[in-house]
Amino acid sequence: MRYLLALAAAALLAAGVAGVVLGESDDSPGLQFLGGLLVIGAVAIGVRVARRPR
Repeated sequence: MRYLLALAAAALLAAGVAGVVLGESDDSPGLQFLGGLLVIGAVAIGVRVARRPR
């Protein structure tokens, strides 16, 4: 389960970065905002997984 959450966090991080980059090239503030939210969510999941006792 721990590896699945880490994989999900990595996928969200990649999708968020892609959203920010694509939103910047298209000058779309909404897409940049959603990409930023995905990155923040991925970091939160990653911290939660890292702090959870084994």
